[in-house]
Parts: sequence; structure tokens; C-alpha cells
Amino acid sequence: MIALLDRLRLFTVREFATHWGRTAATTVVVAVAAALTVAVLGLSGSLTGSIDRLTAGLAGNAELEVSGVTDSGFPEAVRAEVAAVPGVAAAVPMLRTIVGQGRDRLLILGTDAAAAALDSDMRSATQGDAAAALLSVRDGVLVGPGLGRVPGEEFQLGRVRVTVAGVLDDERAARLNGGHYVLAPLGLAQRITGRTGQLDSVLIVAAEGTDRGRLQSAITTAVAGRALVAPPSARAGSGGNAIMMMRFMSIMSATVALAVSAFLVYNVMSMALAQRRSVISMLRAIGGRKQTVVRDVLAESMLLGVAGGTVGALLGIEVGRLAVQGLPPAVTQMVDARMAYLLPGYAVPLAITLSAVTCVGASAVAARQVYRVAPVEALAPVGVGRADQVSRGLQVTAAVTAVVLLLGATVIIRAHLGLYSAVALGFVLGAQICLAFVAARWLVGAAAAVTRRFGPAGVLAAVNIDRAPRRVWATLMTVTIAVGMTVTITASNEDAVRGARDTFASLADNDLWVATSPQTMTPTELLPPDALEKAAAVPGVARVAEGQMAFATFSGTKALVYGVDSQSNYSMYRALDAESARRVVAGEGVVLSRDFARTLGVSPGDRITVQTPSGEQRAEVITTVPYFSVLGGTVTMSLAQMREWFDRCGSTSLQIDAAPGTDIARLRADLLQALPPGLFVYTGQDALDGISASIKQSMALARAMMVIVSFIAAIALLNTLMLALLERRRELGILRAVGSTRRFALRMILVEAAGIGLVGAALGAVFGLINEFVYGLLATDMLGIDIVPRPGPLLAVFSAAALVLSLLGSIPPALRAARLNIVDAVSAD
Repeated sequence: MIALLDRLRLFTVREFATHWGRTAATTVVVAVAAALTVAVLGLSGSLTGSIDRLTAGLAGNAELEVSGVTDSGFPEAVRAEVAAVPGVAAAVPMLRTIVGQGRDRLLILGTDAAAAALDSDMRSATQGDAAAALLSVRDGVLVGPGLGRVPGEEFQLGRVRVTVAGVLDDERAARLNGGHYVLAPLGLAQRITGRTGQLDSVLIVAAEGTDRGRLQSAITTAVAGRALVAPPSARAGSGGNAIMMMRFMSIMSATVALAVSAFLVYNVMSMALAQRRSVISMLRAIGGRKQTVVRDVLAESMLLGVAGGTVGALLGIEVGRLAVQGLPPAVTQMVDARMAYLLPGYAVPLAITLSAVTCVGASAVAARQVYRVAPVEALAPVGVGRADQVSRGLQVTAAVTAVVLLLGATVIIRAHLGLYSAVALGFVLGAQICLAFVAARWLVGAAAAVTRRFGPAGVLAAVNIDRAPRRVWATLMTVTIAVGMTVTITASNEDAVRGARDTFASLADNDLWVATSPQTMTPTELLPPDALEKAAAVPGVARVAEGQMAFATFSGTKALVYGVDSQSNYSMYRALDAESARRVVAGEGVVLSRDFARTLGVSPGDRITVQTPSGEQRAEVITTVPYFSVLGGTVTMSLAQMREWFDRCGSTSLQIDAAPGTDIARLRADLLQALPPGLFVYTGQDALDGISASIKQSMALARAMMVIVSFIAAIALLNTLMLALLERRRELGILRAVGSTRRFALRMILVEAAGIGLVGAALGAVFGLINEFVYGLLATDMLGIDIVPRPGPLLAVFSAAALVLSLLGSIPPALRAARLNIVDAVSAD
């Protein structure tokens, strides 16, 4: 160990200090990847952890939960039937409703004295002074500390003006939903929400010694399909594809960042080893073993990985916090928990470990050249020795790997794995890199050929390229990945947004929409009963069509249900042919989005069982349609049938057509004045733009990944060219001594970077186009819609932007070459 520390001090630490710029640049790249990893884990942990924390805080010691199929809940009479099941010690009724949006999002909880049987975070509210205060105040409520209310304060809550009877500020109650909740007696909560006689769930405390499996079976029989029966923890898994997709995209982003950083570490360590050949040769000549040199290299890379991982992990904590705050409303709307930033305890150690492993793994590949360099050969210039040549065996292995990856991608595409089909895109990218490795000699030759076209400076730069094929290929591939990822992500996002916008295009056909939520959210809350009558009476309104939307649970997965009539303008209904539309409105069956039908394993003509508050119902699947359902499966059914089955009288939106010649802006103002306060009125175009904005916001992580990869490419080019400059320092000094100008040296470095960058950018553009078409094949499984790839002029713009960002890394070494001191350069060892 002492010998290892001495070698690290004499060689590694000395290298770090001498080439501090290279060390800092590599550390920064590893830190960026680690930061993204921690941010991803923080985002994923917050999405599921917030739901888990709220569920566990409310459930306490409850073994089971009877929950509503939709947000309308189920009849209160179900509670009595559940309480009568043998083995049930307590059946605690619960009303859970979200009101408000954004920072004003508030959870309303309603329960009764039975909640005292729960060992939950609400325990302090069911006993002692808080419970007494609640009973002594008319229309009194208990509030969490996050609301900033004080005892005795009155405020309007839903349909009732309530009084704060107390603030639950003990430790357990304060952490419940981040302190943003109101707890009311069950009857008062039902009046506040206008849901008299309804419950959202019943928490079951089992009698001692009761078998949970048998109890669940007995309660399921008693419920008779009117509600769902499962452990309370199952609520966290019912968020549908929204949470799953956010987690999946985040993990994919972190994986790509780590992979690209590994590429850079390999690049840097390969060049560093090439630069240290004289030192390695000396160690070998005095008896040093190859294994010892390799261990020192791996120890050096581990130090870089740990240092970069630690810095990045600390940065990632704040990045994750910002990511949670920026979650799209369409995602947060699907859960009733307030999104809190919850970083898993393993996130930081895992990020540091992954950084170290990535660095060590990449360095291990680079360190292979130590075994191929003889003591005498190590003193030869870079590019002359065998270590700089790619063996035929490696090329064959890379070619076989590429074929295997392409076959794997084909199998995944044909298997229709839903969201996980995105793995095929990673396989295709891996195959492209392997094929580029096979063609390394031709790619390096192409870069040299391009460089020679830039005059005498280009000729010298081409010689430098030919002398270091490994370095040039690694740098060229980093630029290729940056441009390729930029093209893939940009083009795929544009195709997805365009396809989704086409899906929802019919929203713009209505002049105005009326809903209880803004256009960026799904309107699932019922409008006031008199909204339809008041809207129809406004001068200038020619037609009002009702519609209803609600999240319902099918086979444990949340789906968005549309209730339509013959005049509805919902996009999924408008996508149907005339016969299918007639059958839906007549109540003869339901229509499923294509991805949801695949999830349920059904086809047109099959019958599905639907759990509703009125019991199990059977419905025929009329047809399936491609539909953008990234937030979960989608179902369309008759509005009258939806009202009957799910006990949701009324509508969640009104679709308004104006009379000819009516000023839309004036009509909107008149509607806002005539309708009850708190409603939103927006144009059809605003509705379409709101959907598009939500989709773009949900893809912000992909755009961030694009920037990160391009940044890494710029750092890679800077590192590589700086190393090349150090290798040729003496040559540059001699050129300057025989009359070469500073401008010539500057031009030579820039031309070398341009040659590598242009070939890398061209290859990256080709890879990006291929990946865009692969993404189009996968979109059916990932997004539920058919996407037609449409490469446009932005392809050239974004390719050029990624290339420019990459080439920025050539400026520092070029300036350093121009400012080189002739005497120092010529006297360099």
C-alpha cells in the first residue's frame, strides 16, 4: 500500500498538477453525468415517494384499502357492508379531494371518529385538544402548517365558508402532504366538495390474527365490483404511464450521459497513456511490471471518478429539486399527493459509485495498450508503434456485436413492449458505434482528406491526424455522438409534438371551451349544475355540447375516460368512423386507445369487465384507435353511459360554437361574467396550444440531455486537441523557429479540429436521421400514435449548432499554440 501511495504521489498527482486543465475538464464531465444521475434518482424518488408518504401517512396500520374506481368515489353505504365482514376491526371512511392548481393545490380530507383506530399521521387530530376544538367550532376544520392559517380564521373552501379550529403542527401531521391539507369531519367535507353520501376510500384495520389474503377476498365479494380492494401501498402503483414514462426517460438520460462520459474518459486516458510512454518505458526498463502500471492507471481514474462524482452529486441535489418543481401539470394532476423533493438515501453513494466504475471501466479499456508496448517501442512517436493500430480481431468482434445489436433491436420492435421499446433505440446507437469502429481507418482517412483541402496548414494537420488514429477516431466519435443525439432528440421531439398535435387538432374546431381547470390540464372536475344553462343563455352562443372526462382504474392501471355525445368534439371521438361513432353514442360499447387495448390484451369484438360504483359492468370493445396516451390508456364511451356507470352527473367541459359574426373575445368575456366564478374559458386554439405546451414541457429532460451531450463533446475536443498540442510542442517550436507565423500555428490546430468535426458531424447527421426513422417505428408503442418522420431544415440548423459547440473546444488549444514560446518549446523533452 505504501508503494502504491508513493507511485501515485510521484506520477499520478504530478500528472494531475502538470495537466490541471485536462484533469479539471475530465472531472467536470464526470460531475455533469453524476449530477444528472442524482437528479434522475431524485425525480424518480419524488414521484413515487410523495405518493407513498401520503398513502402511508393516512393509512397508518390499515391492512387494506377500498378505493373508488374514479374520483367520484363510491356510495357511503359500501362502508357499512365492508365493516360487517368478519375480521374487520375498523372500517375508516375517507374523503380525499384536490382543489386548486400549482402552488395553491390543496388536499381536503374528510373522516369521522373511526379514524382513531388508525396509527396514522392524523392521530393528533382524532384525540386531545385538536379533536375537542374541531367539535366545538361550527363548520370548523383542522389545517396543516403549510397553509399559513391561524386558529379562528375564516376562509372560503369549496361551497362552504369554514373556520380554522386548530393547526396540526406536530411532527407527523406537519409532514403529511407537506402540510398542505385541510382535515374536516366527514359530513362537512362532503358539503365542501358537493359529494354528499360519497366516499373515496375505506381504510381497513384487520382484527388480530386475521389472514390478509382471506380478508381481501371476503371484502372483494362484499364490494361486488363497486370499488377496488388492495393494500394501501397499491395506490402508488396506479399512476399509469405518466410516472413510468418520466422515470424511464430520466433513467435513459442518465445512462446516455454516463456512456458518453465513459467515452470521454477512454479518450483522455488513451491520450494520457500515449503521452506518458517515456515514463512507462522507464518504469518497465527498471523492472516495473505491466500489471503495476495498469493498477496505477486504474487507481488514477478511480480518483477522478470519485472526485467528479462527489462534486456532481452535490450539484445534482439542486438540479433534482428544480426538476420536481418543473413537473408538467398534466403529470402532477394524476396523483393527489403534493410533489415534494424526496432524494433516496442511496442516490448520492450510487452516483459516486457509478462515476468511479465508469471511469475505471473506460480506463481499463484504454490501459490495454500498456500490455502491447515494449520498453523500446514506448519511446517511439505516437502512431508508429503497434499500440496505435486497431487489431483485426477487435474489428471482427465489433462487427459481430453490431449485427447482434441490430437483431436485438428488430426483435424488440416486433415484440411491441410499450414504453420499454425505447431500448431498441439504444441498441441501434450501440450498433452504429460498433460499425464506426470497424470503419475507423476509413473515417480517420476521411478526416485527413478533408483537412488537406485547407492549404499548407491543412497538410500538416492531416499528417498529425494520420499519426494518431486512435485519438482522432475517439474524438471524431464524440462529435458524432453529440451531433447524432442532437438530431435524434430534436427531430424525434418535433415529430412527437407534431403527431400529438395532429391527434388533438379537433380541439381547435370549437370557438370556446369552458372547464374547471386551465388548458394545460385535463378537465376532470365537474362543472356547477347550472353552468350549461347559463352558458347557453349568453348572447352569441349558437351551440353548447357537453362532455365529461375522468380518470378510472382498469385492471390496476389508471386510464382517461371520455364521455361523449353526438356533438362532442373530443379528438378520440372525432377519429372514429361513422359507424363506430354511432355505436359509441348509442351505448353499444367502448373504444380503447391502441396501446391500452394491448395492455389489457383485448381486440375489437372482445368484451371487458369494468368496475364501477354501481357494480361490475360488461362492455364490448367496438374498435381501437391510435391515440396519444402517454399519460395513460384512453377509453371513449357514451356520455349517458358514463354518467350512469360512474355516478357522475353533469359535465367537466362545455364545447361552445359561436353564432356567425360574433366577436370571440367579447363572447369569452361575457361567458366569464355569466358563469360561476372559478371557471376557465379559453379558445379552441388555446386548448390545442395548451396540450402542445404540456407535451413539450414533459420532453424538457430530453432537450437537457441534448445540451449535456454536446457540452461533453466540446470538452472532449478540447482535451484531445490540447493533448495533441502537448505531444507536438517541440515540432511547433521548430516550425516557429524556421519562420512559421503564429497565425499559421493557430490555423493548423483549427483546421485539424474542423476536419475531425466536419466528418464527425456528417456521420452524426446520418446516424441521427436513421435514429429518427427508428423512433418513428417505436412511437406506436411508446406514445400510442403513428408518427411519420419528417426531416426538415431544422436538421441542418441543429447539426451545425452541435458542430459549432463541439468546435468551441478547439479554440483554447489553438490560442495556446499561437502563443507558444519558441525557446521553451524547442528545449522541451
